[in-house]
Amino acid sequence: MPKNILITGAAGFIGFHLSRKLLNNSIHVVGLDNLNDYYDPKLKQARLDQLTPNPAFTHINIDLADRSAMEDLFSRQQFDAVVNLAARAGVRYSLKNPHSYVNTNLVGFLNVLEGCRHSNVKHLVFASSSSVYGANTNMPFSVHDNVDHPVSLYAAGKKSNELMAHSYS
Repeated sequence: MPKNILITGAAGFIGFHLSRKLLNNSIHVVGLDNLNDYYDPKLKQARLDQLTPNPAFTHINIDLADRSAMEDLFSRQQFDAVVNLAARAGVRYSLKNPHSYVNTNLVGFLNVLEGCRHSNVKHLVFASSSSVYGANTNMPFSVHDNVDHPVSLYAAGKKSNELMAHSYS
């Protein structure tokens, strides 16, 4: 039986390319993306239009922060792995619209973690950000660098995601 992978943020640049690569390797992909307007929704839709002709691809348009929709998704489908690439992007925008960041990047990520936990998903991969390094001047960045001083809500949220994932693992 082919593997079934959930990719959040499937209409984004990385999500689209990962989805295409997995589909080319005969893996079923459920691509979750709410097509928000932070980046051009027409660009996201154009990417999905390339994926949807493949019968092994299913697009689901829900927001990660929608707890009941996420619970329903995980109860209806069994995933071998989840790749969480969805996030509210943009450091500057996080200063103007902090609630959208908390809803997507913290509440949404918690819903992904809970979905994985309650449906026994064995593998979760998620994208953090170089923003977690804050005002660090060491180059190149290292996983051993201190990341306790984020300079934006976006960075603080991504660091929180790392801690949340660690505690769940």
